[in-house]
Amino acid sequence: MDFLQLLSWACIVFTVGMFSTGLTDLKKMKASQSADNVQFLPFLTTCLNNLGWLYYGLLKGDGTVILVNTIGAILQTIYIITYCHYTKEKKRVLTQTLVMVCVLCVGWVYFSMLIPPGQTQLSQLGLACSVFTISMYLSPLTDLLQIVRSKSVDRLSFSLTVATFFTSTSWTLYGLQLQDYYIMVPNTPGIFTSLIRVYLFWRFGAVFENKPTYKLIQI
Repeated sequence: MDFLQLLSWACIVFTVGMFSTGLTDLKKMKASQSADNVQFLPFLTTCLNNLGWLYYGLLKGDGTVILVNTIGAILQTIYIITYCHYTKEKKRVLTQTLVMVCVLCVGWVYFSMLIPPGQTQLSQLGLACSVFTISMYLSPLTDLLQIVRSKSVDRLSFSLTVATFFTSTSWTLYGLQLQDYYIMVPNTPGIFTSLIRVYLFWRFGAVFENKPTYKLIQI
């Protein structure tokens, strides 16, 4: 097995494992017959991110990107359906889901019909996916600032932090090996945000607590 194949398997294992953390929320909803303590938007934005990268993988013919994001999209769809079943705010959830569908439709029309096939199409899609992924990585920084102010890491999960670090690192190395900066660049912030969270665990203690409040999703 060469280095690229090893990185491919690392990306698959670590990323699918991270996507599977949503199973905890799914079990929680089924057990309580309620979605009150579960956030819906992470499922929705992750699904949108997965579908964007799936399209990128299909255009590029990258089996690793295709497999990971197909599994991710399926899992997020299951989480969304389960949430819709148990939530009391079905109107709000339906509205947000319809917005996502509209964004997908607009994106599909733009990238498949308005942009000529070839490198330009792949580059613009890769750029759009990269920007969206970076924004998802940076979104929890507000929570990190609150943790610094409160000097408590109760809002973080140490296991999820470690998983994020290994997932981001594997995708960064995979993109570097392929010289695909659309894969490499958006995953680099995940390494740094993970290291920041590890420092916060070291600084404020409670390393063995496992209380996740948000998820970071790679491509």
